[in-house]
Amino acid sequence: MNFEITAEQEMMRESFARLFDDRLTPERLRANEQAGFDAALWGEMAELGAFLLRVPETRDGLGLGTFDAAVLMEEVGRTLPSGPIAETLLAARLIAMLGDSAFDETLAAVVAGERVASLALRDVGMAPRQFVPCGEHAELVIARSDDAIVLYEVPEAARKGEANLAGDGLCEVDFAQGGPRVLGEGKEALALFAATLEEWKLLTAAALAGLGRKAVQMAADYACERKQFGQPIGQFQAISHPLADNLCEVDGTRLLTWRAIRALADGAPNAAALVSLALWWGADAAARAVSQAIQTFGGYGLTTEYDIYLYALRAKSWPLVLGDPAQLLIEAGERLYGEVPSPLPDVGELPIEFDIGEEARAMIAEIDAFMEASVTPEMRAKFHYSWEGWVPELHKMMAEAGLLFLSSPELGGRGVGPYARAASRRALEKHGYSNPAAGVAEMVGLMISRAGSQELKDEVLTRIVAGDAIASLGYSEPGSGSDVFAAQTRATRDGDGWRIEGTKMFTSGANLADYVLMLTRTNTEVAKHKGLTMFIVPLKAPGITIQPVHTFQDERTNITFYDNVYVPDSWRLGEVDGGVRTMSLALELEHGGGFANAMYANLEAAEELCRVIPNGNGRLIDKPQVRARLARALAAMLVSELFEHRAGWASVEKKPNLAYGPMAKMFSSERFMDDARDLLDLTAPLSLTKRDGAAQLINQSYRHAHGTRIYGGTSQVHRSMIAERALGMPRTRA
Repeated sequence: MNFEITAEQEMMRESFARLFDDRLTPERLRANEQAGFDAALWGEMAELGAFLLRVPETRDGLGLGTFDAAVLMEEVGRTLPSGPIAETLLAARLIAMLGDSAFDETLAAVVAGERVASLALRDVGMAPRQFVPCGEHAELVIARSDDAIVLYEVPEAARKGEANLAGDGLCEVDFAQGGPRVLGEGKEALALFAATLEEWKLLTAAALAGLGRKAVQMAADYACERKQFGQPIGQFQAISHPLADNLCEVDGTRLLTWRAIRALADGAPNAAALVSLALWWGADAAARAVSQAIQTFGGYGLTTEYDIYLYALRAKSWPLVLGDPAQLLIEAGERLYGEVPSPLPDVGELPIEFDIGEEARAMIAEIDAFMEASVTPEMRAKFHYSWEGWVPELHKMMAEAGLLFLSSPELGGRGVGPYARAASRRALEKHGYSNPAAGVAEMVGLMISRAGSQELKDEVLTRIVAGDAIASLGYSEPGSGSDVFAAQTRATRDGDGWRIEGTKMFTSGANLADYVLMLTRTNTEVAKHKGLTMFIVPLKAPGITIQPVHTFQDERTNITFYDNVYVPDSWRLGEVDGGVRTMSLALELEHGGGFANAMYANLEAAEELCRVIPNGNGRLIDKPQVRARLARALAAMLVSELFEHRAGWASVEKKPNLAYGPMAKMFSSERFMDDARDLLDLTAPLSLTKRDGAAQLINQSYRHAHGTRIYGGTSQVHRSMIAERALGMPRTRA
């Protein structure tokens, strides 16, 4: 797995970044908005090889791939140079691949920046007058004309400029006045041009990713400087939290675009749909980002004194030249479920890789075989995503098979890598067995192994490792919610032990577990996070009361009461007042988990129902609007999965903490909620029932999704972490 560009690509990116940052001053950006084109900068871009990127080496080009061009286009989005950059570099490729020697002079002029080229996005045989990206400044336009691919020499009279939203040279070109030269004819030429338009979608999506991220960062930087009521406005969650959402969305554009290019390189069956989804997602995410950025700037954002308005205009102008982005979602649905063929580009090589590796695939195969051989119908009937789905005999069998604590050799595990561990979790969830009990048992086991007394290791750890015991978490309290450091449950010295008094809320699994990992207050004279101590407490100890709390998710949690509960000091974990440090001893188990698996299962269930629910003379899935909604859910699931992969990769590669984990958790839980609600609507009224199979799962997913935004830290907590770590904004919890 890899989420990093190569050193060569980084050098190229930096070269264009330096050029754009140096030249595109606020004054020049505004001048370009008036002119619609910057001829001097165009020539400098050509000198750096911008228009040679996709020209084959056999025609004296650089012979680079779509991903390299996408790296350039992200910088274009970040800095807003004017002109049809993506269109020209793709036009140069078409001329090189279709044209004979008669077009050599034209190709040389285009790649040298002496002539500007663009693409007609519709067949001129059907639309002889049509809007062309930066058509006002494009002397050359390549178009499909019925059964031929034609290079038009467009006179100025046929491309008269007019006022438009972004001042970027958008022009309705009259091709009837152009001078056509046939570049190619036949199926291969038509397919190459169609594939080029698909690549244009990807490069436009990449530009929107760069634009959106820059807009969010501009707003975040402004929020750090602008003061209101004596403090930076970035401290207000009303400012920072929407920007955290926007950051996830625009990062999703980048990752979904990368995923689409990777799918094309691998020949994946859903590659064509991913191309459509990437541009649809990018258009939506960028539009949301710029609107929120202007809101952050307040009235100043409406003025032309600040650059943010330029980003707001380009965010709409670039994708809308193709038409309503909603049509891209319908197109994706047709490509996914209607089996609509589409010629696709040869994207070349790219370094980005989402492959989970042989170790992970082997673990999936082993778990599949184990579950098929071991799970009885009675066990499966009990499966549930929560603690209530824990099956003690299956838990024991997994321990005996070495499948319980895969990544923890000190607990008898195999020491598999994070990718294999995540894959094993996905494999279990595919079988319907989420098994949170095993995850908590592993965390507690590691803490005992690393900070526990010999007595704890002998009496508790051996039972956990053997699969004979599990533990629950005693962190949350009725008044503290996600702020575990606000714990008020007291542990007071009593001879060689401690007396515990207090209440813990949401102690899930306490009714099933043998022990609870207890966070207690041992010092009230220091900062709240410094006065905490951790204990292992047997749940059958005198003075403990477990009271059930039922949720509408068919899940039981508990409120637990501790009345003068005695615990020997040997059952303490770590130092007195060192509870926070003890909690960190198992942090390697956290790699940005999210809810992509649950989202995928819900989508599969919705697809199943849509194929059986009648609709007129057909089925519900025959409707384009239905296919589009399913495609939208797929896009959210894929972005969620990519966030999880990125968080795992960053942990493995020891990359800086840029809130990748919180982004994975927060984004996936929020989108799970959105899509669970929509798919429940889509398949109603059947989805209202709890009939076995797909209907029950969709029904359950709607209820489950509400909890994902709360447990493990609420979305608000994670938004604050994203704003602080990824955008450099001030703390919002002061």
